[in-house]
Formats: sequence, C-alpha cells, structure tokens
Amino acid sequence: MPNIKKLKNIRMVIFDLDGVLINSKNNMRKSWNKVREIHKIRNKFEEYFKYIGLPFLEILKRLRIMDKHSKIFKTFKKVSVKNFSLMKPYPQMKKVLAIIKNKDIKLSIVTSKDYVRTKKILNLYKIKNFNVVCAYSSKMRGKPHPDQLKYVLKKTQIKAQNTIYVGDMYVDFLASKNAKMKFVFAKYGYGRDNSKYKYKINSLSDLKYINKS
Repeated sequence: MPNIKKLKNIRMVIFDLDGVLINSKNNMRKSWNKVREIHKIRNKFEEYFKYIGLPFLEILKRLRIMDKHSKIFKTFKKVSVKNFSLMKPYPQMKKVLAIIKNKDIKLSIVTSKDYVRTKKILNLYKIKNFNVVCAYSSKMRGKPHPDQLKYVLKKTQIKAQNTIYVGDMYVDFLASKNAKMKFVFAKYGYGRDNSKYKYKINSLSDLKYINKS
C-alpha cells in the first residue's frame, strides 16, 4: 500500500506533465535529434535528457550551448508538435484525475514546457478539469525556484501545507521544498529514486488513496 495514505488534509494536487501524466520521452528524443541534425550540435539525447525538468533554455546552458537559443527552441517545438502522436498518457490517467476531482480536491499543472505545447497536449488527449495550468514563462523563474508553484497557490487560494506536488525529477522535489509543500515522487517517471523523497507512488492509480480529510 503506498505511503501517501498518510497524507491528510489535501486540498489540491499539482502535477508535473512530462514523466507524470504524459510519457513524452520518444517525442523529446525525435525533437532533440532533429535539433542536433539541423544546428550541428554534438550533445546526444542522453545528455539533454538528464536535465529534463529544467526550462529548455536552462538545459541548453547546462550543455554549454551558448548561442542560437531561439532558433534551436523553434526547431525543437516544431518537431515536437508534428510528432505529438509519440506522446502517450500514462495508464488510468483520466480515471485517476476524475477520482481525485470527485473528492473535491483541486487539480493543477506546473510544467517547464511552454504554454502553447502544454495546451495542445491537454487538448489533444482531452485532459480537462484543471483549475490552473502554469507552463514555463519568462515572467517567472523556472524550477527549482518555487515561483510557478506559488503562482498556483495564489490563484487557487490554497495553502502550501494543504497541497502536494507530484513530480519525477529532483528539480521537482527542490521546487516543492522551496514552496514549502509536500512532494510525491512518481517512481514510474524519468528520474532516479532518492532517500529524501518521503512519499512515493508506483503508478498514477496510487493517487486514488489521497484524501481531503
């Protein structure tokens, strides 16, 4: 039985998108390989992927790619949108979201993906019922800073102590810690397990045990 049953007084669940609700690894691989081909970049997909969770431009900096950022991002987005079919929702995703919503618990998304692609993905797979969708914006600092999570708290008027953030990367953990909210690690996602993660789920279906009281 998942230890998230110990969580009490939950009023909102905030989800990361990639690696938590949607498996987009194949889409990202195809997009990055096209970036490498067009812009003559040596960094392999595995190097790019280890920084997933950070804003795209921050990943480029970590890879020591210091120019042509806007052109690279444009290429990546274009290929990504063209190959949305390579993305797949994780099993029982819609069912689990409905169960949580029926408990009168708010649902939101905080992702490092840009707003346009985020909305296209949600529309494509008819993922609805989110109170706030906060994609990365230059107006806010990206993860591990808490800006996006705090934005959602402000919009919903829910306290951090009554909120959990479900993510799959260490940067998600740091963002939730900086926002003073509980973190739930999605073991099925892209990141490695860590002893610092108190609450963990093996699949999305484990979240059905979350309670408002």
